Amino acid sequence: MRLTNIAQMQVQPGRAYSYCVRAELSDAAASKPLPVSFDQERHVGFGPRPGSWMAVSFSLPVHADREVIAQGWMEVVERHGTLRTVFLGADEGNGRKPELVLTSVSVEPGEWEQLGDGSAMTPTALRAVIREHFDLVCRSLETPSYRLCVVEDETGVQPPQVIIGSDHAHVDAWSLLVLTRDLATCVQNLQAGREPTAGLPPTESFADHTRALEQEPAPPREVIERWREILHAGGHAMPTFPLDLGDLSEPVGEFVEIRDVFDAEELAQVEAHAAEHRVRLIAVAVSVMTRLAAELSGEPLRAVFPVHSRHGTRWFDSVGWFITNSVLESHEEDYQDCYRSVKEAIRLGSYPLAPIMRPYGGMPQSPGMFAMSWLDHRKLPVNVDDDLNPQHVSAVIRTDGVMIWFVINHTGLHLRCRYPDTRQARRSMRTWLAGLVYGLRAPLEHHALREIRANSRR
Repeated sequence: MRLTNIAQMQVQPGRAYSYCVRAELSDAAASKPLPVSFDQERHVGFGPRPGSWMAVSFSLPVHADREVIAQGWMEVVERHGTLRTVFLGADEGNGRKPELVLTSVSVEPGEWEQLGDGSAMTPTALRAVIREHFDLVCRSLETPSYRLCVVEDETGVQPPQVIIGSDHAHVDAWSLLVLTRDLATCVQNLQAGREPTAGLPPTESFADHTRALEQEPAPPREVIERWREILHAGGHAMPTFPLDLGDLSEPVGEFVEIRDVFDAEELAQVEAHAAEHRVRLIAVAVSVMTRLAAELSGEPLRAVFPVHSRHGTRWFDSVGWFITNSVLESHEEDYQDCYRSVKEAIRLGSYPLAPIMRPYGGMPQSPGMFAMSWLDHRKLPVNVDDDLNPQHVSAVIRTDGVMIWFVINHTGLHLRCRYPDTRQARRSMRTWLAGLVYGLRAPLEHHALREIRANSRR
């Protein structure tokens, strides 16, 4: 799956349609609110805003009309509890922050709506229309806060392209793979006359996962103390990017860069290089960034490091926000030291954040927050055939931070970076990204030199 954003996603020309289910709140459900996770509360607490969504795009493996697609989608909604929940903002009065309530809704089939002016649209026009649509309807407090869209090829040669957008509170990157697999399977089964969900595994609700986290014992004292040290080193906040990003007193428009770093053959060579040093590929990347941080800022590498909370196979096929944040701190570029830093970050992220962050009033952050995400699709238990042209589609937003995604699949490794579109940030990030790509590819140069020397001795 390729990581992109709505301004750059691949989309076939054609007519676009959006399907909205009917979601109704009952008095009985409203009286029994569901648990809200730490990350959901933080995300939804920022209030309704454009760009709070994420999406997945893919081509259906078979030709199907909209009614079959809608029928398959209803089966997917029935499978995943988080798609049958909505957030409500209950006003507490007295000027206090509204209390967030998560509650179940009953979901019934809805209707298709044509987007745009009714004519076939170019890819550029489609990207603009879909962005405007998702910015409006995929907000945290909408009922529901997701939409299923299709783009139909005018010639009928290509199968429909599906784009599913959802407010981030209900999905993560892994969830996008689950939604793609489930809808493609349901549509194929319906076309073949089989039970819609035949072959799909059972699922569990994200609300049950939140309950399970709430029942876990308190984090060990050493974990709480380590978090205190990390936040203190960051000025009592999560890590910030070590180079100048310009004036970030207010979020600004984003700038997005995508770099293809390795093809499949080169990826195998660099992974072999990592294995020779008894580490994994991520340690090589952390080593490069540790060296960059030291050379360019004189500081150790500190970055927010998202880790998943799908502990145990029971959550592998569920949809929800199963991601929590940790911090990766690396002082030495030695591979073994870097690998230990990664392991520490994973351990710090293995405990619920709510009790850890409670003394700070939530996760403290300041403008310039720096985060890196590592996603190796080859190692996920849920994946999607590349023939479907799957794309993880981010919204276009205003930002005051830096986020780097490393995405690996069998075609190689590419990275995507989002940062503030300021003169200083563009200069800093181009220096950083050039050094990062050069450092990642350095083992290939060493491999080539060894090959030349070996051949010269023959």
